[in-house]
Amino acid sequence: MPRVSREQTDKNRQLIEAASARLFKERGLNGVSVADIMASAGLTHGGFYGHFESKDELAAVACERAFSESDVRWRSLAREDADEQAFVGALAKHYLSAKQRDEPGSGCPAVGLAADVGREDTAKPVRGAYAQGIKAMLGRLLSFAGPRPSKKTRQRAIARLSILVGAVTLARAVRGDPLSDEILVAVRDYLHDGF
Repeated sequence: MPRVSREQTDKNRQLIEAASARLFKERGLNGVSVADIMASAGLTHGGFYGHFESKDELAAVACERAFSESDVRWRSLAREDADEQAFVGALAKHYLSAKQRDEPGSGCPAVGLAADVGREDTAKPVRGAYAQGIKAMLGRLLSFAGPRPSKKTRQRAIARLSILVGAVTLARAVRGDPLSDEILVAVRDYLHDGF
């Protein structure tokens, strides 16, 4: 049987990481099997352990990847000439949308993984990856505050992030009811008005 090239091995690993990041956000950490991930990546189940020691290791890597992808989206919203409130307004418009609510696989990992990560043992590697992802999101919100944000500025950033994540979580939970859209609009307007 011919050996797979290093380039193909790296490509396969990227396919596995991308598929797992999407599937974990869609179905949760325990709602996806290794076989599901490998099938979604277009690979055979047997090849998984050539890339990862365990599903726990993959969950941490997928979480890191999902937050990295999210950071790219957040950075694209921060125009060079934008101030903090303009960024928060653009972020609210993007984040508090029907697309974010209805497409968890392409949405924010802070929302898609929160409940499952919260149920994982503190020793699981995904816990640390998730915490780092949340800190990076906070860092993006604090990027307008300079190198040493005040305690009040940090608290406001934490509150904004919590409001964003909570609003999408609630909107997803009541999707199909008019309240879902009301939540998105109310929080988007609230953040846009200067909180």
